[in-house]
Amino acid sequence: MILFDIGFINIRFLDILDILIVAYFLYLIYKLLKGTIAFNIIIGVLVFSAIWWLVNILKMQLLILLLGKFVAFGVIILIIIFQPEVRRFFLYLGNSTLKGRFKFINKLFFQKFNNQNIDLKVVKEIQTALINLASEKTGALIVFTDFNDSIINEKNGIVLDAKISHELIESIFKKDSPLHDGAMIIIGNRIYSVGTILPVSPSTDISSNYGTRHRAGIGITEIGNSSVFIVSEETGKIAFSNGGQLETNLSKEQVLERILAQFK
Repeated sequence: MILFDIGFINIRFLDILDILIVAYFLYLIYKLLKGTIAFNIIIGVLVFSAIWWLVNILKMQLLILLLGKFVAFGVIILIIIFQPEVRRFFLYLGNSTLKGRFKFINKLFFQKFNNQNIDLKVVKEIQTALINLASEKTGALIVFTDFNDSIINEKNGIVLDAKISHELIESIFKKDSPLHDGAMIIIGNRIYSVGTILPVSPSTDISSNYGTRHRAGIGITEIGNSSVFIVSEETGKIAFSNGGQLETNLSKEQVLERILAQFK
């Protein structure tokens, strides 16, 4: 179906759809690479492509021969260089699709049911644990996710499948606890695992004031269907990460709001 007919130019609906899809994929790639070293490599590739195009236009045979060797193996070289980013891209795409699908189903069929079954006691236990850990300046990473998340499939950490209580959460993150390193994974109303190693965000946009714990909290939300609470052992402040974004210095009320949002 032709939407516009301007002289020799025919614009179809599929042409517009094609442009929108390409633009969306470019946006996803930009979002994943922004602030990383890989973004600078992409700029270098674009500059190289421009030089290659110019050299061919000017028919500079020696440069064409030299640069052609790089072009011949360019795809293989790029796959090797961008292997982590390619993996992150497909994980992000898959998790985003699943997340959107399940959110739609939940809103369509189960929203009323879910809202009526929020365990406020569990919410209060988590809030109390976070506030107490912060007041004692005990570092903590608490991840809210589901069984579709890639971090669950990697099966690192120790599976507990334990009932949530503020005493248990606090005791796990105490420095003398053998399980205090790594993150706690919460799925539904249960503590699924502890001591889980999270992927650290490679973004260079993160302030140098934040250490490995904050970078790990941000990193898992960049590639997975997760939300993370981070307690700093240096400042005793509580931060929250979702979708690669970080909120810092949360108040008691804000902590409660973010926890409630995980059960809706």
